[in-house]
Amino acid sequence: MDRLESHRGVLTVARSCTEIVEVIALCETGLADAVILAGAAEEAETQDIDAMIERGVPVVVLCDDASQGRRLAAAGAYVAGTGTTAVELGILLTRARTELGHREHGTDPDSAGDQATAEPGKKARVVVFWGPVGSPGRSLVALNYAVECALANAEVVLLDADTYGASQAVQLGLLDEAAGIAQLCRTVDTGRFDAATLERICAPVVIAGARMRVATGLPRASRWPELRPTALRRAVLALQESCDVIVIDVAAPLELDEDLTFDTAAPQRNGVTAAMLRIADEVFALGAADSIGVPRLIRALEEMHEVLGELPVKVLFNKVSVANAGASPRHALAETWERFGPELPVSCYLPNDPAAVEAALLAGSALAEIAPHCGLRVAIAALAGHQVRAKQTLLRRLAPSR
Repeated sequence: MDRLESHRGVLTVARSCTEIVEVIALCETGLADAVILAGAAEEAETQDIDAMIERGVPVVVLCDDASQGRRLAAAGAYVAGTGTTAVELGILLTRARTELGHREHGTDPDSAGDQATAEPGKKARVVVFWGPVGSPGRSLVALNYAVECALANAEVVLLDADTYGASQAVQLGLLDEAAGIAQLCRTVDTGRFDAATLERICAPVVIAGARMRVATGLPRASRWPELRPTALRRAVLALQESCDVIVIDVAAPLELDEDLTFDTAAPQRNGVTAAMLRIADEVFALGAADSIGVPRLIRALEEMHEVLGELPVKVLFNKVSVANAGASPRHALAETWERFGPELPVSCYLPNDPAAVEAALLAGSALAEIAPHCGLRVAIAALAGHQVRAKQTLLRRLAPSR
């Protein structure tokens, strides 16, 4: 640090801090263009690096320990040796600020450090189920979609990231108060990004002979601050190295207005939903097929576009029935969507089957096990790319008696 303070060049030491809280506070005020952390590298926490990067300040850590260097690089920091000269640090910081600026103006403004964890061995497809308020059936379809993928011999991880009303544990009959999704975030915050460790946190579940893993959601909505968007995103990117499909169930709200409510940077309850939608390979926007659900879905998609920009969205109508949409429900919905909806095609119409759904919920299982031939299960299997035969009722025409 003495070498930096005596250097006369592009670098100027504005403040030397002994507490990380003071560093974050300076980043918040905008007085710092970059942060250099020197000293014991093992004391640098992932959440602290995130806090600085999220405020638009790149972080360089001076570290000679290879293992700590990999951990900090995965957390989004730039790592340099303790013998790096002031000139070399100036070049590194200039590059760091340029790259951070590109990320902030790109499609994913929260992607700091993801390149270090996302690309090597990237394997799994990330599928997110989202929809407007009003219980359109996000969690139910997400669960059964994951089961159908598992039945096709894919390695599946189901994440319940709903910060308002997590329900996957209840649907599966799991008495789990540990909240696997929060454990994933805590593990990432300790600097452990390996897929094997994260996968072990997810509970193994066997349905209809198929095995998958489930990270259960928060048992109480008041625990939402435990889900940090950056940590959960890194967990998903790490899990991609060890499975084929990651299915994520998220909450409906998208507004990111905490900065307008608080005088300083505040945790964002809806940040988890936004982060998962941004990294998704496929987004299923689910709406109820009735006179209330359709306009809700249209308005929600408009809001999604305003907040998050272009995303790979596929529209699904759930609970399609004659009672909800008229004598020809699919034709009526398609006509309404073409007239009032955004320029997104409707990918699937899921039939309303309350008897099968209630039986599955009562049994704490999925449709594939409880009602394998019902129309809803067949439609969800087709959505997952698999064909299942529906049970056919054969009618024999009786010959008139003589």
